[in-house]
Amino acid sequence: MSVQTSISRALQRVWTAFIAAVGRLDKSLSPKDTLRRLSQRQWTFSDSIYLFHIALATFWMSVMQAPGFPLKLMIPTLYAIMILIPLTSQFFIPATPIFAWLLTFYTSRFIPVNWRPNISVVLLPTLESVLYGANISDLLTRFTHSFLDILAWLPYGVIHFIFPFVVGAFLWLFRTKEALHLWARVFGYMNLIGVIIQILVPCAPPWYELIYGLTPANYSMPGSPGGLARIDRLFHSNGYTVTFSNSPVVFGAFPSLHSACATIEALFISHFFPQCTKFIWTYAAILYWATMYLTHHYLIDVVGGSCLAIACFYLFLPDALKGTNALLPPGGLSTTTFGGQRSKYELYDLDEPVGRRGRGMNSNIMRDASDYDLEESDRESDEEMDITFRSPITPGPTSATPLMKPKGGAANQAKKSHRHTASIASLIRAEERAEEGWSPITASFNIPPVPRSDETRGPRP
Repeated sequence: MSVQTSISRALQRVWTAFIAAVGRLDKSLSPKDTLRRLSQRQWTFSDSIYLFHIALATFWMSVMQAPGFPLKLMIPTLYAIMILIPLTSQFFIPATPIFAWLLTFYTSRFIPVNWRPNISVVLLPTLESVLYGANISDLLTRFTHSFLDILAWLPYGVIHFIFPFVVGAFLWLFRTKEALHLWARVFGYMNLIGVIIQILVPCAPPWYELIYGLTPANYSMPGSPGGLARIDRLFHSNGYTVTFSNSPVVFGAFPSLHSACATIEALFISHFFPQCTKFIWTYAAILYWATMYLTHHYLIDVVGGSCLAIACFYLFLPDALKGTNALLPPGGLSTTTFGGQRSKYELYDLDEPVGRRGRGMNSNIMRDASDYDLEESDRESDEEMDITFRSPITPGPTSATPLMKPKGGAANQAKKSHRHTASIASLIRAEERAEEGWSPITASFNIPPVPRSDETRGPRP
């Protein structure tokens, strides 16, 4: 199968899935529909989590200094409007944990210094040496090269910020709505827990040790791009230097949310799209290395972030999305659109015959017919019973010849070579030919004519 054909089919599948996904959306713009659904909703204990979100948002809004009052009230106002409109609420309500994480991350810069805990400078390198026998991150940064810089920059500084949207888009297109909601919930709460840990247990990253040694740190110190400064010099820019120097969480080395995001993405992709498992875990492994090579995290940070992601994934994963249920397509999309049953030509990467690649309606019929290929169990049953020895006339108890299989290698070979090739023409008007003494199975097999009921009785007196 050519690369062009594969790309064309993949794009066609994505487009078909996109049309189906848009068709599933609730396109209502009336807030009355949302209020009616809220009045009919059966509230459960798990819904009390929204009380936590309200309390957390209230705290951060009171701490926020930029934008100031009353402009910062636009944030909850816009969010309330988005959840009242059905078209937008179907995205904003599941994404509430993500918004809570972003609000926490941004507003943490405004926490008063007298509220903040002391910054630990020696905790992480000490744990690294005790647990692993050496400072692994320091060993990985002793040799640098432009090629390694690019290899580390792509997953850490580019793909990391894009890939969460890619995972969400593929879940929206090719999996059920519950899978997309699970992604938003797990991704949001994982990052929210990670940022809270970084705020409560501030630790200096490896770049601090390289610049300042083990001298005590304070919150007035700016952040550093670490190894990404070489990327700025390579592209003659200062984007990463400015971004990391003004980071809200400068001393948030533990846990590594870069490694946590890569792990949770790998878990979701391998669970819902198992055919991509080896590719996504290769990406995750490269990002683990990149976090240490760019002097942003210790190995203990990478392990901590991965453990956080694994715990969140299996804690939130419901039974309804385990096993084969994770591969179910959404409504309006067949199982063959993505990740479902494939024809034998796609399965074994073979060129499709010309007759099957023909243009027009006939080609579509032939491609659709591939969905009805015999399964392995059907092939095994064919080995046991060969239709070339079946007669259109039910054999009587006086002869079992039509049901007997020939003996000998040549006969068996012929049987396997011409299976399912019995001529349909030989079965036409078989009953009349049988009465004449001819059988469509073999010329030497004769069936005596069946006497009629009036002939057996004889003439009436």
